[in-house]
Amino acid sequence: MSVFNYVTKDTLEQMKADLQKMKSVDRPAASKAIAEAKEKGDLKENAEYDAAKEAQGLLEAKIAHFEGMLANTRVIDENSIDTSKVSVLTKVTLTNLKTKKRVTYQLVSETEADLKAGKISVTSPIGKGLLGKKSGEVAEVQAPAGILMFKIEDITV
Repeated sequence: MSVFNYVTKDTLEQMKADLQKMKSVDRPAASKAIAEAKEKGDLKENAEYDAAKEAQGLLEAKIAHFEGMLANTRVIDENSIDTSKVSVLTKVTLTNLKTKKRVTYQLVSETEADLKAGKISVTSPIGKGLLGKKSGEVAEVQAPAGILMFKIEDITV
């Protein structure tokens, strides 16, 4: 079963640009590094050559991963997102009922998650606990620190 990676159009364009850079800039640079290392002599004792080959292998793995991820990526039109309940790409303002601290998170795919930017993964404990909840409801989230209680204050795009 495939798991889809839901993103906005802008994120999809950025992913495509990153993949294109890996293929058109990073891949030729890796090949050049290998060629330069080969010129330095005996390959059996050439640490530079080994490092260049390893870097090339890692890059190829990253390219393959990115291509697989893009194949399973679906674009969500932000205008069609239902804000009556928490779902992928919604912004959720919630209050931690224990600390009374209020925060806003956007629920995104695992690849886009960036806590500093306020983006949490739908597969994270908090993300899973918020999915499907409506404004005014309380989400009980099982986190490593114990059970957290969040009141959903607002859901927007």
